[in-house]
Amino acid sequence: MHVVIIGAYGSAGVAVANALAEEDVDLTLIDDGEPGGGLCILRGCMPSKEVLSAAAHRFQVRHDHRLSGVPEVDLEEVVETKNEHTSNFAGHRRAAVHDLAERENVEFVHDTARLVGDHTVEVGDREIEADYVVVATGSSVNVPDLPGIEDVDYATSSDVLDRTEFPDSGVVMGFGYVGIEMVPYLSEACGMDLTVIEHDERPLDEADPEFGDELLDLYREEFDIEVLTEAHEQSIEATDDGVRLHVDHDGAEKTVEADELYLFTGRRPTLDRLGLENTALGIEPDEAGRVDPDPAWVADTMQATEDSRFFAVGDVNRKEPILHVAKEQGAVAAENILADAAGEALTEYENVHHHVMFSGAGVYPFVRVGHSLESAEEAGLDVVTATRAASDDGVFKTKDVPEGLARLVVDANDGTVLGYQGLHYHADVMAKTMQVIIENGMDVRDVPDRAYHPTTPEIIDGVVRETAAQLD
Repeated sequence: MHVVIIGAYGSAGVAVANALAEEDVDLTLIDDGEPGGGLCILRGCMPSKEVLSAAAHRFQVRHDHRLSGVPEVDLEEVVETKNEHTSNFAGHRRAAVHDLAERENVEFVHDTARLVGDHTVEVGDREIEADYVVVATGSSVNVPDLPGIEDVDYATSSDVLDRTEFPDSGVVMGFGYVGIEMVPYLSEACGMDLTVIEHDERPLDEADPEFGDELLDLYREEFDIEVLTEAHEQSIEATDDGVRLHVDHDGAEKTVEADELYLFTGRRPTLDRLGLENTALGIEPDEAGRVDPDPAWVADTMQATEDSRFFAVGDVNRKEPILHVAKEQGAVAAENILADAAGEALTEYENVHHHVMFSGAGVYPFVRVGHSLESAEEAGLDVVTATRAASDDGVFKTKDVPEGLARLVVDANDGTVLGYQGLHYHADVMAKTMQVIIENGMDVRDVPDRAYHPTTPEIIDGVVRETAAQLD
């Protein structure tokens, strides 16, 4: 059996390759990355956390009345350090792929691949006939279809990560994961005055409303960021000094002028030049050459719905653009390729909701593991909940990070912990603890109710005690 993996440097592609290299499978790994190493390492979660840490340090010094003076962020040092670290990380990834290619059954081709048939891949001057094709080409910046945007210069998150100079003001389109993380960096580390466009009443769609409201207050009051909620972009134009964005803000026309436009408007699958139109998948590019298929084009088995020998993993399948999900999807795809070839039943990828967002410059991260109250009620579950403010626990005050809150969702019938949300200091660190509790189906009454020292996980103890008391 011969399997071709297109996008072999990325997290999802590497996961498929690692699993299949151990089997009786001939592998051709293809990637044209320069230098290569995967989106997360080079342009995503790892470099963004690098730069956010600089903003976090400044933010905490600025807010601590026990300290005098506010440090300046040396953006050249920030970018240089980020580049050094991510270069090393990417180098390890490339080395791992090249080490795989030392095996007799594995070949690596550093070139651009294009499908010229259902399972025929053109790379360089070769055509490779495969039994199975795996696409793991990641995602690209989504540029919205807004009148005038083609005539305006804009910066994306990739541009922000490499910049050492910024203008005085900016207007931000997109307040999802990317915007929520990048906006405090631009404000705190880069010294910009920002106006953010938020389509809904509050950000954090996946969270219960209280968390979106808390985040809004934090950004407005602690970072001095203007967030226009229930606002929708109508058009944009270039001016002598920058850009002018026309929005419908809560039913009224409003104009926002700034030195530069920042597009944090999400990502879409990187499929434009892959040649899917030459296959039986039924996916054609639009007039602009963009390929943006319906999320249903890939089943939960990671198998294309129109071709059982075509698999798509990671960001490219439009299911959930999260690193750990990409790796897990890659492992499931490898398992299912072997199963399909053997005529056996395939396994669907199942994922317990597990998101970490480094909001508030990483000082006040948001996490959600399992159900929110809203999603539990939508699922028809009978639940009890407890919500606790970080300021209720003295440890957050002593560390000068008093903002935020946490919520636990528990099955009212048997006490099973169903979900946790946290928007507070160290919430990211607690996500793994809550994942273990939730994925193992623990009864909230079996969670140890004690803290050995005054530590930030006391916020977990508080919501555990309260929900357990409701059950009893």
